[in-house]
Amino acid sequence: MKSLKSLPLIASLVGSTLCWQLSFADHHEADVSTLESLVVGEHRSETNISRNKFRHPVDTLNFFGLRPDMTVIEILPSRGWYTEIIAPYVRDHGKYYAAHFSPNATASYMPPNLRSFEEKISNEPELYGRITVRHLNPPHEVVIAPPNSADMALTFRNVHNWIMAGQEHEFFAAFYAALKPGGVLGVVEHRALAGSGMDVMETSGYVTEAYVKEVAAAAGFEFVDSTEINANPNDPTVHPAGVWTLPPNYRLGDEDRAKYAAIGESDRMTLKFVKPEN
Repeated sequence: MKSLKSLPLIASLVGSTLCWQLSFADHHEADVSTLESLVVGEHRSETNISRNKFRHPVDTLNFFGLRPDMTVIEILPSRGWYTEIIAPYVRDHGKYYAAHFSPNATASYMPPNLRSFEEKISNEPELYGRITVRHLNPPHEVVIAPPNSADMALTFRNVHNWIMAGQEHEFFAAFYAALKPGGVLGVVEHRALAGSGMDVMETSGYVTEAYVKEVAAAAGFEFVDSTEINANPNDPTVHPAGVWTLPPNYRLGDEDRAKYAAIGESDRMTLKFVKPEN
């Protein structure tokens, strides 16, 4: 990865003084131009940029209401696809918490994934030096920010993993505890066909909107709104190897690869919840 010092990042991300120098009045509003610049910034790999067309990060973050002055928790950011956008965006006026895997996690892939993320942010201190990493490993580690402190918690394509582990309620409870009253929970998830049962959700990587809303409500959240920003009507959602059949995973290798490439990434729900004020 290129060093920030070798990039015209401050100029290229915003065009002049980057909007890290936002006035007090300005940084209380969403800054679309900064987001648009960050998603194609030179700090991002070509592979990550190529996924913008499937993941619609600017529209998604605007829908959730992200502002540069917010305290934001990204839930299990993996290798940091969204971190590359959110952390620089809130760096000077807000706060970014990464609620990542625990080094004590039992799943073999989790500690290496955490180490990869930590290496990524340590290699770019000018971009990521203000990130706070917390560990999320229910029921042992669930404090992902000071209680009632965060303006927003965001999770991208994670809910199916928690369902497969039988821990979805514990995860949503952790988000609820960290958010302040009025705080927003944003969820993007692979969308199962309406009426699909738990047998589908526990194996395919796809989850019904109704079940996400049910779990969120059980934690105390109120549903606010949804959008079809991340919908993909070309995805039938039923595949030989679940959602991992599709790009970017291509779990079947070269088998019918062109077919799955033509479908693109999965059909996704984009849901906005709020922690009630009272």
